[in-house]
Amino acid sequence: MSNSALPPQDKEMTLVQHLLDLKSSLTRGILAIIVFFLILFPFANDIYTYISEPLTRYLPEGTSMIATAVASPFLTPFKLSFVLAIYLAMPFLLYQLWRFIAPALYKHERQLVAPILFFSSFLFYSGGLFAYYVVFPLVFGFLSQTAPEGVTIATDISLYLDFVIKMFFAFGMAFEVPIVTVLLILTGWTSPDKMSHARPYIIVGAFVLGMLLTPPDIISQTLLAVPMWLLFEVGLLVGAWVIKRRKTDNNINAEDDSEEPQPSTKSTYQTDSANAKDDMVFDNRYADQVDDDFDWDEEFDNIDSEMSKLDREYESRKQTKKDAEADANDSNKTESNAVADNPDQNEASGTSDKPKDK
Repeated sequence: MSNSALPPQDKEMTLVQHLLDLKSSLTRGILAIIVFFLILFPFANDIYTYISEPLTRYLPEGTSMIATAVASPFLTPFKLSFVLAIYLAMPFLLYQLWRFIAPALYKHERQLVAPILFFSSFLFYSGGLFAYYVVFPLVFGFLSQTAPEGVTIATDISLYLDFVIKMFFAFGMAFEVPIVTVLLILTGWTSPDKMSHARPYIIVGAFVLGMLLTPPDIISQTLLAVPMWLLFEVGLLVGAWVIKRRKTDNNINAEDDSEEPQPSTKSTYQTDSANAKDDMVFDNRYADQVDDDFDWDEEFDNIDSEMSKLDREYESRKQTKKDAEADANDSNKTESNAVADNPDQNEASGTSDKPKDK
């Protein structure tokens, strides 16, 4: 195997070494979550008060949120701290994932992964902030005004936290639309023209997702669908720009190559022969795992000779069978011609074979 076919930073690692590397990455990720959790948990109640502010501002005077379960006053802030720790540690977790797979990637692949990880984290957090500062005030203000007369709004703290986590996740994933669009274009799955022609279906799909992921009100559905559509347009523009830039760079490189003097045929042949010879260098990375005294070249030569012998025997048997079939066909044809040439003799023999009448 040629080393040029391997990733640039390829290192021969056993399965145990891969597992140990994965264990190290997982351990660092878990430790990061624990560190963020230990920092946030002492302020869990204050954080929950801040998270619930978009709802409490619209509650009627003299009312507040309630806790219907016995352990809710403790478990709800605990859950909030844990989920928030995972959200804050997400960039570090993605970095550990990238660090684990980076040695198996080529240079141009590594250059693509780093910006994707950065913008993915940025857009995910942007979606959460958009939900908190824009969507929540509008949604809670609308829902608080639709309550029937005589009904007191008293939201359970655990149910409110589940609603907030769901909305953060929905808007965070919706804001990843540009990343998905650019990846589909760069990987060749589609083209900017095809994506632009599918724009009506994408807009309808955005509103369908908004209907499924948000509360049953037109405000939150629209506030999720419209950003998804706009972010799709941004991803479409970025993908088209990147494709255009790649074509321009390829044309410039092609012009530069055409301007360079062409080497002679002889030198080109010598260079190709040298490169082929370099590529044919024996791969000795596993030399320590085999017996050095064993002559592999001789063994392969013996195998080749045995295979050649078997091929010759097979061809000989095949030719013999073919000749036998040809001889049989010739003899049958000769007998048929003889019968056709002597019809009287055949009739006489047939008459003699008939029994005489008594």
